Amino acid sequence: MTAVSEAGSSRRAATAPGHLAARAGLAIVALAQAEIAIWGLLSPHSFYTSYPGAGHHWVSALGPYNEHLIRDFAAAELGFAVLLLGTAIWFSRTLVLVAGAAFLAATLPHFAYHLTTTDSFSTGDNLASLGGFAVEVVVVIAAMVAVSRDSAIGD
Repeated sequence: MTAVSEAGSSRRAATAPGHLAARAGLAIVALAQAEIAIWGLLSPHSFYTSYPGAGHHWVSALGPYNEHLIRDFAAAELGFAVLLLGTAIWFSRTLVLVAGAAFLAATLPHFAYHLTTTDSFSTGDNLASLGGFAVEVVVVIAAMVAVSRDSAIGD
């Protein structure tokens, strides 16, 4: 296959319906990380007292305020937002698998922690918090599976 036909094949594969859904899912997860990052970096105390908003207080329920830790967490979330958005834009097998692995390496221990602190929240807040984690994990894994199954996606 020539370089031109390989590029065309890779471009067609990256725009297949399943891959468009994977790219959109990665972009949505990136936007969720960006929202946390921007809020936490611009106003860490507000993030601490008010996240996720609408009268719910998921961070302040778990311990005393620490600006340094909030800013560090928000900065890490910003890094994941940039990585996942870049992955959605420059969709390649290697990038999706590495970005997905990095996101899961950080998110799964965070998710596990929240699975063990359910007594601090109402049933509705637990369902929303844990459900949000589960959706993000499933979306990222689905994107990883999508690129793994398609030999036309380039590295």
